[in-house]
Amino acid sequence: MEQIKIDFKGIGEFVSKEEIQKFAGKTKQTNRALHDKSGLGNDFLGWVNLPNEIDNLNEIKETAKSIQKLADYVVVIGIGGSYLGAKAVIDALSGNFEQSSGSKIIYAGHNIGEDYLFELINYLQDKNWAITVISKSGTTTEPAIAFRILKNELEKKYGKQNAGERIVAITDAQKGALRQLADKEGYKTFIIPDDVGGRYSVLTPVGLLPIAIAGFDIDELVKGARFMFGKINEGVDYENNIAAQYAAARNALYNKGKTTEILVNYNPKLHFIAEWWKQLYGESEGKENKGIFPASVDFTTDLHSMGQYIQEGLRNIFETVISVKSPDFELKVPEDEENLDKLNYLAGKRIDEINKMAELGTSIAHIDGGVPNIRIELPKINEFYIGQLIYFFEKACGISGYLLDVNPFNQPGVEAYKKNMFALLEKPGFEKETEEIKKRIKG
Repeated sequence: MEQIKIDFKGIGEFVSKEEIQKFAGKTKQTNRALHDKSGLGNDFLGWVNLPNEIDNLNEIKETAKSIQKLADYVVVIGIGGSYLGAKAVIDALSGNFEQSSGSKIIYAGHNIGEDYLFELINYLQDKNWAITVISKSGTTTEPAIAFRILKNELEKKYGKQNAGERIVAITDAQKGALRQLADKEGYKTFIIPDDVGGRYSVLTPVGLLPIAIAGFDIDELVKGARFMFGKINEGVDYENNIAAQYAAARNALYNKGKTTEILVNYNPKLHFIAEWWKQLYGESEGKENKGIFPASVDFTTDLHSMGQYIQEGLRNIFETVISVKSPDFELKVPEDEENLDKLNYLAGKRIDEINKMAELGTSIAHIDGGVPNIRIELPKINEFYIGQLIYFFEKACGISGYLLDVNPFNQPGVEAYKKNMFALLEKPGFEKETEEIKKRIKG
């Protein structure tokens, strides 16, 4: 079995081996702290051993098959980690223009767009559909609004009892509004573990059930994560541990003023891998006025928009490039007799070869322009390697957060906007905050 690879040659001009080694020496301790739960946020470390502890894959697969028989479309309701991980994997494994198997997955509850929900309701009118709702509390504003509205539509279409058979709730084991409703209505449920935060939850039913409903092989996904676990656990020394190496390198770069990391892909299927990665690293490290800002681009597309800034803008950035070694299909540039577009020099070449040369040429240009480059090579885009990539990024994030000396497993800053929103909407219990914010608005 092949492992994803990581290459640090593109950072050598910017940070010395000695500067990286300052952090490398600490990775053994921080990695161990994740496994023995001796570090900050140790009540949210259930994800660390998760690849070896998942025991309900058969139940998840059976439920997915039942849902597939009932519904051609499934609305996954969730926000943040409750939908990004599933969407990242499903988009990566699907065709570029349509999902190739299983029930078609649609997302809701990840915004408060009135037009979005109205158009979704209209879209579903003539469809055979079901709901998977994901929320620990059941009261998070965005998914709670979407679930209230869509549950009502589902009950109108199928009747209350039949609608209940089309709803799966992934929620807390015992408490919360969604748990209470699920127990009352008899929904099929799966549990979000208490010790796994949303952004680390892809390998729980939060991610696995939608991925299975979409028709993808969750056994292989978990197998990939389990394989990576063996390669980067606390017993693997730094020289062979790519998660520790990545964590040390990015912290060394941060120490040199490289405060923004851009995750780059050259395959459009990986767009939402980057969106999931941005939440994982942004919510984990952005604390106490510290942390690397996570951004992303889709190349070569964004070379025609963001390329100028990356090449010559403020020199506080570095790139991590995800490169896919082998595409699924083969397509070559044809010969053209008139050659008006002057492309005959490419005739007979595979599109992927051209893409790889664009990747190499861009990396050289950006390094020359003062942008360090880390390169991650994915052998192929399939369940096994995506499983590896997910666990690699999760473990590296935990190590990196500890190197930064923050708690990578809480998100206290997320509550600030909610408090203001609830006050402005005059939510019961926020009377004092409502009065204060109204005075502030009036000036």
